[in-house]
Amino acid sequence: MKIGIFCSANSDLDPDFFSLTRELGAWMGKNGHMLVFGGCNMGLMECIAQSVHEAGGRTIGVVPQIIEKGGRVSEYVDVNVACDNLSDRKDLMLLQSDVIIALPGGIGTLDEIFSVAAAHTIGYHHKQVIIYNMKGFWNPTIRMLDDLQSQGAIRGSWRDYIQIADSLEQIQLFISQL
Repeated sequence: MKIGIFCSANSDLDPDFFSLTRELGAWMGKNGHMLVFGGCNMGLMECIAQSVHEAGGRTIGVVPQIIEKGGRVSEYVDVNVACDNLSDRKDLMLLQSDVIIALPGGIGTLDEIFSVAAAHTIGYHHKQVIIYNMKGFWNPTIRMLDDLQSQGAIRGSWRDYIQIADSLEQIQLFISQL
């Protein structure tokens, strides 16, 4: 399976996020899952790519020109898919992925999660986003989504498009059901 990962390119994060990301990457690599990621050599992006690669897995890096020009492409990219900008990167990552997992991240990760979920709600695709809620990182976002739904701003249940996983075991269960 091709698993897209949305995550932070920052290195100044809780060290546990890196440990949990390495665990996820090792599981992906050992189980023959291919990583689709943003191709950057920083933060959780580099961590997931390195751990997948070291566990014998393969990676697809969807790399915007600005990352390439800045010399920030991960050495763990096996297949480099060049793109013009972040919008193209999102589209190409979604196209290449069977499922998306969101690790801790910031504005870019939020944009990616909501773009994929919004496209799912109107029928452009049927791919799931799994939010890996490491140490409760995504709890404020989950509360916000619940609040939006309770106020009628979301038709149906947002959980039809976005799954929440608090552990690697829950991710494995979601993946096994796809």
